[in-house]
Amino acid sequence: MTDPETKTTTPEPQGPAYPRELPLVPLREAVVFPKLVVPLGVGREKSVAAINAAMAEEKHYVILAAQKDAEIDDVQPDQIYSIGTLAEIVRLLRIPDGSAQIIVQGLQRVRIKDYLPEQRYLRATFDVLTEDAGNAVEREALLRSVRALFEKYVDNGGSILPELAMTAKNTEDAGHFADLVASSPDLTLEQRQQLLEMPSVVERLKFLSVFLAKQNEILELKAKIQSEVQQTLDKTQREYILREQMKAIQKELGEDEGGAELKELKDKIEQAGMPDAVKEKALKEVGRLEKIPQASPETGVIRTYVDWLISLPWKKAASDDWDIAQAAKILDEDHYGLPKIKDRILEYMAVRKLAPGLRAPILSFVGPPGVGKTSLGKSIARAMGRKFIRMSLGGIRDEAEIRGHRRTYVGALPGRILQNMKTAGEVNPVFMLDEIDKVGADFRGDPSSALLEVLDPEQNNSFSDHYLEVPYDLSKVIFITTANVEDTIIPPLRDRMEIIRLPGYTEDEKMHIAKGFLLPKQLKQHGLEEGKLVMGDDTLLRLIREYTREAGVRNLEREIGTINRKVARAIAEGKAETVEVKPEDLTTYLGPERYDYGLAEKEDQVGAATGVSVSEHGGDVLTVEATIMDQGSKQEEFVLTGQIQKVMEESAIAALSYVRAHYAELAVPKGFFKDHAMHIHVPAGAIPKDGPSAGVTMATAIVSALTGRKVRKDVAMTGEITLRGLVLPIGGVKEKLLAAHRAGIKIFLMPKKNKKDLVDVPQEVLDTVDIRLMENIDEVLKAALLPGPSVTPAQIEAARPSMTPPATPAH
Repeated sequence: MTDPETKTTTPEPQGPAYPRELPLVPLREAVVFPKLVVPLGVGREKSVAAINAAMAEEKHYVILAAQKDAEIDDVQPDQIYSIGTLAEIVRLLRIPDGSAQIIVQGLQRVRIKDYLPEQRYLRATFDVLTEDAGNAVEREALLRSVRALFEKYVDNGGSILPELAMTAKNTEDAGHFADLVASSPDLTLEQRQQLLEMPSVVERLKFLSVFLAKQNEILELKAKIQSEVQQTLDKTQREYILREQMKAIQKELGEDEGGAELKELKDKIEQAGMPDAVKEKALKEVGRLEKIPQASPETGVIRTYVDWLISLPWKKAASDDWDIAQAAKILDEDHYGLPKIKDRILEYMAVRKLAPGLRAPILSFVGPPGVGKTSLGKSIARAMGRKFIRMSLGGIRDEAEIRGHRRTYVGALPGRILQNMKTAGEVNPVFMLDEIDKVGADFRGDPSSALLEVLDPEQNNSFSDHYLEVPYDLSKVIFITTANVEDTIIPPLRDRMEIIRLPGYTEDEKMHIAKGFLLPKQLKQHGLEEGKLVMGDDTLLRLIREYTREAGVRNLEREIGTINRKVARAIAEGKAETVEVKPEDLTTYLGPERYDYGLAEKEDQVGAATGVSVSEHGGDVLTVEATIMDQGSKQEEFVLTGQIQKVMEESAIAALSYVRAHYAELAVPKGFFKDHAMHIHVPAGAIPKDGPSAGVTMATAIVSALTGRKVRKDVAMTGEITLRGLVLPIGGVKEKLLAAHRAGIKIFLMPKKNKKDLVDVPQEVLDTVDIRLMENIDEVLKAALLPGPSVTPAQIEAARPSMTPPATPAH
């Protein structure tokens, strides 16, 4: 606050003698002017102490100064305005709770010089400020102008006490008049403080002249508006009276059953915030309701329909005023890793802050079970401060589940999309459509096709439900879908979604998740305090490697829960106070290990190559076996077993054809394949297998069986093979590499054209596994096969007498 040319002086000899220092009371939202008598409430401990110190003196003087921030309780000197008022306490009334009510009379404007080191209350030295009366003629002219404006202000209903208005009307002292007008509640604290700091009477009158002119203009406009409103109210009141009279007549005629209920419905429609077209439809239905008898069965149908329109959120929305840093913190608290998804959500929130009209994204989380897809949706909703709605689509086969039934059906209702929107109560929740890859279809329709409109940003601003038959705006909803595999989602629906893949966690990520999330969560759920159960890193590592083999962490959490239950029982029975679970103790708690950690094969083998596969459960390693056998009577050149599907069968045929075409290079005798057959088997025969990516693995196993060269146990491979021996790119590189890493593979052979997919692979895997990029099968064989014997199995087999029975002689 500026202080224009304030003058200070020591007290005049002929004036009252004031002490050099006085107690000071800071005021909240109040300014006391000289010569005014003001009641004040004093409640703070320091302020009460200052009042007590003033009352202990012969003259009950005190300094009153406004504090800059009214919210601060323990106010410091630098938080108090430097110009205040010297006042005398006229009356003190103590309250039993320790506070006090005082009446003070302002005496002089003062400038606070220094605060004294008094701990119990504020005490300060001061200088009295003299008042500058200014030019007499100018002062008198301003006084008359401001007096006229003030009288007009009072007549217009200005906020000022009648006693003050009367005192101001009768005073001739220009300075005192200015201070009386300055006590108006319409002035802000800063404006009143500014007037207190003005020593010049002329300047104060000029300031008040501008203020009163503006207030008069506002009050006149307010009066005009009130007059117009009153006229409208009079018209409304007249219509109301006529309606009431009409209702009374209808009542006498027995026609007014449910009139109040219909009025209530109309009021709710007006307040629902519906678009004009929807509102018109709703009022039309209420009009139909008025015309049909209440006993009619149509009444319940119409009433239910109108209630649904009213109960849907049309305008209410959660705030988009996000704290991006706080949202990132929440996402990190709930989930470890997953940088792509977190970045995508934070980018949307950031852009939405800059461009409020941005359409909500349609995200699809695709990944194996247990990687946190559903819980991630909840975390996103919490980070954005929005409601979370989850709708499971698994097993849905009826289109009406999405769009609802038409009102012609008995018991018809809206689809589950709008039912969930009603539950959310807001137009912009986070809406999760779980298991979208498991939607079925039958004679009742295809729910996937119905979802095309829901998940299309270009169409969902006017989503049409069969029951409501009015457009509903879903464009503000953040839709998130989840799936284990994307192949079963129809292409048009998949095209509408932004697919983000969650391939699974590395061993290191599982360790972090187990320590930071799963273990504390299970301890809390089982009532175990921190420190009651101790599991070291070695224990968790063995648990991950030997008791679980999964892309996610669901089974890992289940095993940790099993250990917690057994520990909780031991503590409850008094057998132990704290339990430390060591790696060797896992057998006691969970039984023998369920998986062998390490390579798919324990030693280098002939005719057995390690491949990798991808399923809805994540990546996994598999062994492809090949062996040579005599053709026998069936004359079979090729045998495939292990539930091999069509594409994988064709891949095996291509691999064998390549080997047969290059028999000479592999030292296979000519005509060998005429008398011998090749049997390829992929273990785990109960599980169907398909896809072209095992082509190089099968070719390697076949060559190994024919040449006797062992396949290295620490090598895994993937890639599609062509008849020319080229290695073509495949999918699921990240999942396959994670599976190879889990199995302890040291060397991973993959197509060179898949190099771009390594960007998404965790650094931990890239540092551990030697990834080699292949362009043709010769490079694969060179890396995977060890040197073989001087005489190959094919040569040995060719040298043996043929087991084929002799041909029957012709008659």
